[in-house]
Amino acid sequence: MCALNVRPMTTATASRIDRSFLRARMGSLLAVVPLGVWTVDHLWRNLAAFRGASAWQDEVTSHSHPLAFFLSSLLALVPLALHTVWGIGRLASARPNNVRYGTFANLKYAVQRLSAIGILLFLGAHLWLATLHPRFVEGHPEPFDDIANQMRHHGPTLTVYLLGTLGVAYHLANGLHSFAMGWGLVVSRRALRKLDGVAVAIFLALLAMSWSAIYALWAAGA
Repeated sequence: MCALNVRPMTTATASRIDRSFLRARMGSLLAVVPLGVWTVDHLWRNLAAFRGASAWQDEVTSHSHPLAFFLSSLLALVPLALHTVWGIGRLASARPNNVRYGTFANLKYAVQRLSAIGILLFLGAHLWLATLHPRFVEGHPEPFDDIANQMRHHGPTLTVYLLGTLGVAYHLANGLHSFAMGWGLVVSRRALRKLDGVAVAIFLALLAMSWSAIYALWAAGA
């Protein structure tokens, strides 16, 4: 009989695997908490556009104290930056194999990576136009009339927001699906089928909230 020549795993290899596993877990955790919670809260607050300019500005752009604005921004931007760095690392190290294996799971993987690139560009533009430029260049929070007029009368802005929020809805819903699988919250085939339905429901709910807020802004700009 021939003995199998199995090379033992070195300590350095095991350490790299452990670090990679830990980074993957932390990256997925940041995507859910606090980023996922912050995203849902942000979308919900933007629905105040249906109640008019004053209600929207109270919910979205007004803060009781400059420190409150700083802390809320820190709560969103620090996890976003960490998740972005982790995601860029994943993009650089992992390659989709849709041509070789044309499965639905591989398609979702490829769309998840493409949506990440689109979201990165969308959030960069959104942060500049909605927060950084009005607050630090013009010296005031973004006025409701400005964003409403942009949505109504500037087609590229409306298109970017529609596509950007579509990407956010898909990325977050699919990310929650991957989170549940990666953390072992679902293991059986039956549970996985139910998880697929839950992910679709979350995607539709997020998209409905996003596009409803955009519609309210668009209508207000008439």
